[in-house]
Amino acid sequence: MEMNDLRFDAQKWCADSEGAEANHQALILIAEDEPEIADILAAYLARSGMRTVHASDGVKTLALHSSLKPDLILLDIQMPKMDGWKVLAELRQHSHTPVIMLTAMDQDVDKLVALRIGADDYVIKPFNPAEVVARVQAVLRRTMDSRQHHEQRILRVAPFDVDLDSHEISVNQDGQRYLLSLTLTEFKLLTHFIRSPKRVFTRGELLDACLPEGDTLERTIDSHISKIRKKLEAVGIHGIPAGVRGVGYRFRGES
Repeated sequence: MEMNDLRFDAQKWCADSEGAEANHQALILIAEDEPEIADILAAYLARSGMRTVHASDGVKTLALHSSLKPDLILLDIQMPKMDGWKVLAELRQHSHTPVIMLTAMDQDVDKLVALRIGADDYVIKPFNPAEVVARVQAVLRRTMDSRQHHEQRILRVAPFDVDLDSHEISVNQDGQRYLLSLTLTEFKLLTHFIRSPKRVFTRGELLDACLPEGDTLERTIDSHISKIRKKLEAVGIHGIPAGVRGVGYRFRGES
């Protein structure tokens, strides 16, 4: 496809994209020293509902990344001041921002180096801009799915943070973070309360949810609750879990 054809298509795509709500769009940093290529990519990305910002050299790329925190970077390898390899290596020292490399270097070894340094994808020039947009969307979906999965595995109810993968509960109290030393049963019980902080649970419900493997007596719950309270009191938290006379327990008492 000729450059003039690409420019015509990009203009048409831009005309069709009016009315997109920018504050809901992903921000793509285009690090490319050829203005025509950068303009074409920006037009195609805009048509697909994304915002763009352009950097013409490696140093500016790092500066814009630091100030704007883009959702993804399209990174050319052969750029002035600092090439794409160095930019990518610098980014990966402190950032997980997705990066798609753009390059005329089509050797397998170049692609492997990019992926090993930390690129998320690799596109060889000359390319179809629509394919680049599709790759951007795919990488953004993967990144979003990963973030959402991580967020779903962390429960946060002040002052507790529950990491469901590592079975750890930390407490943020008076500007300090404390990691609680809990048994597995204590972790299950406290997590159960944190999941439903307003609900009152009977001892039987807590047994079924947190100790379903044996014929444990309901009063065993009282013992575990007492131990949890002592560990929380040691870091300055009192009254959790709270007892509800004649029923069982809840996360905290009535305020």
